[in-house]
Amino acid sequence: MAEIVYPPVIAAARTLFRVLDIRFHMEGTEHVPRSGGAVLVSNHISYLDFIFAGFAALPSKRLVRFMAKEDVFTHRISGPLMRGMHHIPVDRGAGAGSYATALRMLKAGEVVGVFAEATISRSFTVKEIKNGAIRMAMATGTPIIPVGLWGSQRLWTKGRPRKLLQRHVPLTILVGEPIYPKRGENVNQHTSDLHARLSELVDRAQRTYPEVPKGVWWQPAHLGGTAPTPEEAAALDAAEAEARANRDQPTT
Repeated sequence: MAEIVYPPVIAAARTLFRVLDIRFHMEGTEHVPRSGGAVLVSNHISYLDFIFAGFAALPSKRLVRFMAKEDVFTHRISGPLMRGMHHIPVDRGAGAGSYATALRMLKAGEVVGVFAEATISRSFTVKEIKNGAIRMAMATGTPIIPVGLWGSQRLWTKGRPRKLLQRHVPLTILVGEPIYPKRGENVNQHTSDLHARLSELVDRAQRTYPEVPKGVWWQPAHLGGTAPTPEEAAALDAAEAEARANRDQPTT
């Protein structure tokens, strides 16, 4: 497929991050295969994670096609960019079409990016994850590449003001060893194992981060930060979902 949009977007992002002196620390990028299909699965702490998870594949000269909610594709600014980069829109009410598109791309040798938590984690720990990434890997014989991100929440995350031009922010990207789920194996067990692998990567990224101050909003509660605990975050998510459902109900 023609790559008219993706390369200049990457170049622009790299230029901006250099100007802002975003201090990248990347490990394990050699685990992203240089050819063939793969499912790249990242934790989700920021609205910018598709950029930074995609950076994990650049040393292998790969472009990642991310599965993202349909709203992003209908936005007047982000929509043309997302479509131009051949990302995959996901209609949460009818996901079969996006799943089929992802399978087709994997079989064609593309890297497909998945945020298996589905939504941003307010606690900055890895939430319960969906099994779609495992099922896609099994169906196509492709590996799962786990990625742990840390630092992106400081730029733009749920419930906090955007600080897109903040300077000198350290940003950690850790890529784990591939996982090879096989057809007929236990999907739930592989999903549990993937959750554990993501959690290990995120925990290592958090504990080795250049800045580990106590009492800041972007630090998880178990490391002394003031982010919601996983239980508090789950309650906030449930309240948000209920409010959205009430808002979407037709009025009489």
